[in-house]
Amino acid sequence: MTDNRLATATSPYLLQHKDNPVAWRPWGPEALAEARDSGKPILLSVGYAACHWCHVMAHESFEDRDVAEVMNTHFVNIKVDREERPDIDQIYMNALHALGEQGGWPLTMFLTSEAEPFWGGTYFPKTARWGRPGFVDVLLAVSKSYQSDRSRIDQNRDGLMAHLRTVPSGEDVSLPRGLATTAGLKLADMIDPVSGGTKGAPKFPQASVMELVWRAALRSGDRAARNGCILSLERMSNGGIYDHIGGGLSRYSVDERWLVPHFEKMLYDNAQYLTHLALVGSAELTPGNDALFRRRIEETAAWLEREMRVDGAYAASLDADTDGEEGRTYVWTPDQVVDVLGGADAVAFNRVYDISPAGNFEGKSIPNRLTRTDDTDDPTDEETLQGWRERLLEVRNTRAQPGRDDKILADWNGLLIAGLVRAADHVSRESLSEAAARTYRFILDTMMTETGLAHAYRAGTMVAPGFSTDHAALMVAAVTLAEAAPEPQTADGYLADAKQLADLLHSHYSHERGGYYLTSDAAEGLIVRPYSAYDEATPNGNAMAAEALVRLWHLTGDDIYRDRAEQIFSAFSQAILKNVFGTAGLLNAMDTLEHGVLAVCVTQTGARDPAFDRALLALADPAIIRRTVATGDASLPDHHPAANKTLVDGKPTLYLCTAGRCGPPLTDPAHVADHLRDLRGR
Repeated sequence: MTDNRLATATSPYLLQHKDNPVAWRPWGPEALAEARDSGKPILLSVGYAACHWCHVMAHESFEDRDVAEVMNTHFVNIKVDREERPDIDQIYMNALHALGEQGGWPLTMFLTSEAEPFWGGTYFPKTARWGRPGFVDVLLAVSKSYQSDRSRIDQNRDGLMAHLRTVPSGEDVSLPRGLATTAGLKLADMIDPVSGGTKGAPKFPQASVMELVWRAALRSGDRAARNGCILSLERMSNGGIYDHIGGGLSRYSVDERWLVPHFEKMLYDNAQYLTHLALVGSAELTPGNDALFRRRIEETAAWLEREMRVDGAYAASLDADTDGEEGRTYVWTPDQVVDVLGGADAVAFNRVYDISPAGNFEGKSIPNRLTRTDDTDDPTDEETLQGWRERLLEVRNTRAQPGRDDKILADWNGLLIAGLVRAADHVSRESLSEAAARTYRFILDTMMTETGLAHAYRAGTMVAPGFSTDHAALMVAAVTLAEAAPEPQTADGYLADAKQLADLLHSHYSHERGGYYLTSDAAEGLIVRPYSAYDEATPNGNAMAAEALVRLWHLTGDDIYRDRAEQIFSAFSQAILKNVFGTAGLLNAMDTLEHGVLAVCVTQTGARDPAFDRALLALADPAIIRRTVATGDASLPDHHPAANKTLVDGKPTLYLCTAGRCGPPLTDPAHVADHLRDLRGR
């Protein structure tokens, strides 16, 4: 009987492997002690539940008894869920990059018995093909080298460990004013002029990069950069990467047109998608896109509530595969549509959504609207199309469904809370605000420990301590909720939470040079303590912390938060200058520091004023921070430029404040944009 020890895991990814004939161990002291005692190297396999190629390697190799026998004989085998343990994933993915590999999942790394990496790769086929060696051949070669050629192993290990121990240079460099705008305009040149997104394939949403380009367009007035962002969001929203029947965005497109997705749906992608739909949708756009973006908000929010809600928050992901076949749940043939809608309606639907006998994906069709039709016989009213989509969804729900990873991650839910709040403002949907508030309350009430937030929660079990990303993302969520709160008392509660999270972050994650480690000082020791400036599919934790700290400084007037943000930028200054694409999240926060404006709306009771809200949102500027107070409110300190502001002529009055001063009082929302330009000096 195989000594597989994953049966008691809570991670859905690890549970997928509990019946493998591989003697898997979860990461922990017991597995590492076993490696040291046995003298065997460690085979570390890192993946996640929704990962297609993780499933392929599992079916080919980890479920094969002959392959498992080789693994069990020569290695201590450790399986890690990258979403549950991003610290382990980040360390060993960094090592793989140092080997010159592009990276990806499954991550397959070979470690010494002290957990130090010496070689690795990603997916290995069971037998050699596609120019890649067979997995068994790799296993035997690595084991032989480990036992008989230790000088080579040690040389590799030493080189990789030296790389992993490298930290950003201790010499801070001055970051020029306007760097975020300059960098954003440079990145705008990478946008595909036909399909949007970064040029070429595959295409990822690249949320932080697109936000930086948008900010640069706002600062510079560059219409090409602005239009590139709009095009990217429009093509993404009409492509097959978007689920036109059920709502929600897939992780990426394998082609350059956004047509064929990698079908897994991740919570973090949809959180950032909602944010961008609301941001770009608030601006004056080309005809049709505002309505399109509003629909995508409504549909994506409905999908989240219908398929991703678990306990009081949201699940991590939906699988790429259904019964071992990628995308099986989502694709259609013309005849299948006919069976649901009937002849004439099906013909029209298939024409609108590119469903044809030849198909656009392995003989079947992924619904998309990349090719607009001018055929007047096609119905163009959304009400008709929506009715048809609802009928198709009903039938699709009777099919086998992809697996759901139902663990709750604090950082991803933090991103979603912010996305829901911003989307609620744009489409005036109170239910989205309520969903955000419920989720926020669940995370804080359920996942807070003595030393801070836990990272993951499932089936009553938590993974703790959490990471800096968890605290930073919840800070962003708290500040976003405060800005949109219906009355000052509620806003003050969220700001108190944000301060507490900031203190926990500073107490347990601070680096002496500024910024924050990924892991807590209360966490188990790893071979290095991750400390990075670089975004992944989500903004880097230091970037989220910097953004939240700058906004918290504006909202409270407490300079300590600005100082901590500036220390982050200083600590990673060289990294920013070397790689603006990888540090777009930090550059977005720098833009908020440089161009941030606090918009204080004074009303009689402290209730938000809809007209001023609409005017501020229409600016589509992420560097505007909103706060509503009652006339005579003394919650801001006396040194704050917006302290003790009052109504003018008994009307709701707006004060735009930055750099220690406020502009003149404003009672007409029509003049908000002009006053903002005057305040910023252009």
